[in-house]
This record gives sequence, C-alpha cells and structure tokens, in this order.
Amino acid sequence: MKTEPLVLGIETSCDETAIGIVRGRRLLANVIASSVEEHALFGGVVPEIASRAHLESMLIILDTALKESKICLNDIDAVAVTAGPGLVGALLVGVASATGLALGLGKPLYGVNHLAAHVSVDLLTHEAPVESTIALLVSGGHSSLLQVDDITSSVVKLGESMDDAAGEAFDKIARVMGLGFPGGPAIDREAKLGNAKAIDFPRGLTQSRDWLTRPFDFSFSGLKTAVARYLEATPTYARADVAASFQEAIVDVLLLKALAACKQTGIDTLVIAGGVAANSRLRQLAQERAAVAKVRLRIPPAGLCTDNGAMVAALGSLMVAAGRAPSHIDVEADSSLPVTTVSLP
Repeated sequence: MKTEPLVLGIETSCDETAIGIVRGRRLLANVIASSVEEHALFGGVVPEIASRAHLESMLIILDTALKESKICLNDIDAVAVTAGPGLVGALLVGVASATGLALGLGKPLYGVNHLAAHVSVDLLTHEAPVESTIALLVSGGHSSLLQVDDITSSVVKLGESMDDAAGEAFDKIARVMGLGFPGGPAIDREAKLGNAKAIDFPRGLTQSRDWLTRPFDFSFSGLKTAVARYLEATPTYARADVAASFQEAIVDVLLLKALAACKQTGIDTLVIAGGVAANSRLRQLAQERAAVAKVRLRIPPAGLCTDNGAMVAALGSLMVAAGRAPSHIDVEADSSLPVTTVSLP
C-alpha cells in the first residue's frame, strides 16, 4: 500500500449521486449528480426517485471522476462507500456499486458512516491534523454534537435533536413561506434582506433546567410551530424579517450548545459540518463567537458541506492510513447506522 492511499468514495445516501477520489488528504475529483429538481416538484425527497436517479447516474459520474483525477480504476488502493445512515433504497445502489468495484479490482472495501464522513472532509482543506475535537454536525436529517477523539474509531455522541433536525426545520418553514425546496439555501438568501431581531422566536432547550438535564440536545419543533403560528396570525408579515429571525434562532442555539460542549470538555477545537454548515449566517456567527471563546474553528468550504463523494473517500483514506480493518465484501446498507459506528465490519 502506498504511503498516501488512493481511495475512491461513493455517496448515495439521499438525492445526490456522488463520487470522490482522494490521494491521502489531497482531493483529486469530486463529481456530483443531483436529482433535487425532480424532488422539488413534490416539496421533498421521494425515495423511489432518488434510487432510480442513482442507478442512472452512477456510471456517468464514475467515468467523469476518473477523467478529472487522471487515473484509471486499477490505480485505486481501496473503495469506500456510505453504508448508512440514509434512505435504504438509495444506500443499496451505492453499496452494490462499491461492492462490484472492490470485487472486480481485488481491492479492500470500507463501508463507512455518512455522518462521520461529513466531519472527515474537513481534513481535505486543512494541513494541520486535529486530534480531539467537538463536531457540530447539522444537516437535513441530523443535528448532533459529537466528541471526536479519533474519527476512524472514537466518536462519542454528546447530544442530538429530540425532534426535527435543523435542516428539516429549514425545509418545512421554507415550504410554509412559499420559498421552495430545498429550504436552507432559500431561507439563507431571503434572510439577507431582513432584520434578524425583528421577531423574538423561541430557542428550544435553552432554559436553565434544560442546561441541567439535556445540555447538548436540540429541539426545533417548538420553533417551527411558533413561526407557523406567527405567519397565520400576521397576514401582512415581512417575509425577509421572518426568514432572518427564524434563521437566527436556529443558528443561535446551535452555537450556544457547541461552544458549551467545548467549554465543558476542555476541547478547544470545533468542527462544523453537514449541509447546514453552508449557511452563511452560521458561518459568520461561528467565526465571531469562536474568536471570543478562544476556540479554533474549522468549517469545510461550502461546496464540501453538502453530501459529496469526497467526504466518503476522505474517511476511507483515513481508515486505510490508520490500519483499520476493511469491511466484509458482503457489507449491508444500514439506514439507521448510529453516528458512533464509524465503519461496518
């Protein structure tokens, strides 16, 4: 095995068919085919449409990724694939494709965790390695606070959303406000035109008793209900002000909890990852608050925050470099794979 392993990663957990290729920590290719426009017609992701889109796109983006990276399949040292969590039908397309490649090439296969991969992609954009870190993982399906001592083997869940994930709340409120799907980018754009202090929306699980019993958990269902009621009671509402105030409530809570986790654990590095990490207000406020708290902040470029194959390849590369055992060639997709399980045996 080379000092810097050449790893191909496949991601099909939801509505992006993605393949990334990395050599060590250097990104060679990151190709994504999204079916989001098809899902937008229905206001959310339709699993059957996503699975079919993966099947139709897989060979095309594989060929494109190989051309971009200027390698051939036989150069690959290992294949990594998202084995979970995600939509089971979508995951199966990726796992089956990766299994076929690994078998055909005679290379090891790593079935890895989609959520851990989101954290791993940060290492493609920073030269300095990070040992222990707090990771705030925020996406359409997950909002979690993690203590990561070794991304290839030791991930501890400190807290998670008790109901809607942050990205899910963005989608639902955007739909109510007629902003379309996906909701996160739409609300981010609208919020730039509004006043984030115009409406004092609630911050879930931030009362004194909550800090004692569930300090690192999130809840966005109450916020979602409060916004919906405000819209119903205020027919002449200013859409930009609602978007900005709603976004501020989510971002405020995410950072309050994340920086509290840094303080309690004594870990002075915070990684923010996942699709919601592309939100411009979250990135701006995180910079400001991390500087005050003297916490080193690391956020991947916005293009690597949403689902992509580079993050899967990055985690696979780290697994190879750390000498972790590969998965069995008959590894199965697990739609509810817990974040603490970095890879499947």
